[in-house]
Amino acid sequence: MKKDILIIGSGFSALAASCYLAKAGHKVTILEKNSTIGGRARQYKKDGFTFDIGPTWYWMPDVFERFFSDFNKTPEDYYQLEKLNPAYSVYFGKDDYITIEDTLDKICSAFEAEEKGSSVKLKEFISDAQDNYNVAIKDLVYRPGKSPWELVTPTTIKKINQFFGTIKKDVRKNFNNERLVKILEFPVLFLGAKPSDTPSFYSFMNYADFGIGTFHPKKGMYQVILAIEELARSLGVKIQTNSNVEQILIKKGNASGVKTNGQDIHADIVLSGADYHHSESLLPKAFRQYSEAYWERKTFAPSSLLFYVGFDKKLKNVNHHTLFFDVDFDKHAKSIYDSPSWPEKPLFYASFPSITDYSAAPENKEAGIFLIPLAPGLEDTEALRAQYFDIIISRFEQLTSQDVKNNIIFKKSYCVNDFVEDYNSYKGNAYGMANTLLQTAFLRPKLQSKKVKNLFFTGQLTVPGPGVPPSLISGKLVADLINTQNN
Repeated sequence: MKKDILIIGSGFSALAASCYLAKAGHKVTILEKNSTIGGRARQYKKDGFTFDIGPTWYWMPDVFERFFSDFNKTPEDYYQLEKLNPAYSVYFGKDDYITIEDTLDKICSAFEAEEKGSSVKLKEFISDAQDNYNVAIKDLVYRPGKSPWELVTPTTIKKINQFFGTIKKDVRKNFNNERLVKILEFPVLFLGAKPSDTPSFYSFMNYADFGIGTFHPKKGMYQVILAIEELARSLGVKIQTNSNVEQILIKKGNASGVKTNGQDIHADIVLSGADYHHSESLLPKAFRQYSEAYWERKTFAPSSLLFYVGFDKKLKNVNHHTLFFDVDFDKHAKSIYDSPSWPEKPLFYASFPSITDYSAAPENKEAGIFLIPLAPGLEDTEALRAQYFDIIISRFEQLTSQDVKNNIIFKKSYCVNDFVEDYNSYKGNAYGMANTLLQTAFLRPKLQSKKVKNLFFTGQLTVPGPGVPPSLISGKLVADLINTQNN
């Protein structure tokens, strides 16, 4: 039976869901509170510079291909993809870095140069990670998280120990060189948790990194949002921006629509792709599935302090993606997860898309994005932002042996308060809920409300978890759930 469906938000998961639901014949309308679509994957333009505000890494291209193939399309129908070489570099000290190139053989050579015999161990580790990738990304993550039995297959039974070991233990069991350890622990940060809290099974992220590689859509990640928007509109989806949803309407225990900009809009089904905690706050307390105490107990992925910087010259000694691990990894992690506070010596990441993509900056200039992971819920002031920009830009100059402070044309910051203001993000988190053992699959917040009929959720706080590919999958899962119940 065809339904009128309202979707709150226009991030990756909401847009993906809208496509599947419209394809099934439903009448779908997206309501976006901001003036542009994309949720956390919006774009910032200034003085000829273009920045992706949110995601800057394009991993797991097979998930994007699978999404578009469901509509007899390919990513190439919408945007041009380039595999990065090098994928990224990692700084450990002044002029001291390791470059991760675009094939496993090249990466093995880099590892061998650091630690004799490590290339053999790396190939074994990535082979196991590939097996996990095939199980997880091609099967398990496409299950809706309704029951623990979804995780029980002949293959996963053989891997049961991997759900109780950790990435940190596995990596350190095989590699002694601390620099290589940090590089191998880095990918699970995309899951929003410490390597010591991330089950061994999630080594599939290492295969995504070393086995498949890092890509860049020409003109930036926002091109993927525009691609899905074009697909959605071609399927009949309507999109309304500047439409802040103030309340989810309930009639006789059923979701009956929403109130937006003071106006009631009625529908048969409501699907929220907005922050899950915020979405439930749009309901009377009696109809909320999860209490404030529930959310307080959960481990959230970090927030971030971001800077979007225009430089009036080309920079040197950096790659498109560059990580700065010259300070204590564990101390920074503790400031995020164990004793939330501003880190004394922050790790940081920088992206310079204009190295690869000339559309990102005017000629002979450079676009820079700098990110410091932070605990959600921290005090966020302009003074703190300025202080930390000075910390990282001074270290950046020292580590890469170049002066850049006097070459800054402008900078824009983005932090906890902005995540709350723009996305109603719980405590200003940037990536959703971490994928720890007790927050995996059926243990995450549900796609469907148990208290309100015809109310559904999608996005980074539900299954399968944080990140762009999981968000696309989340959109498919919730649409399948809705379509199954309405056949």
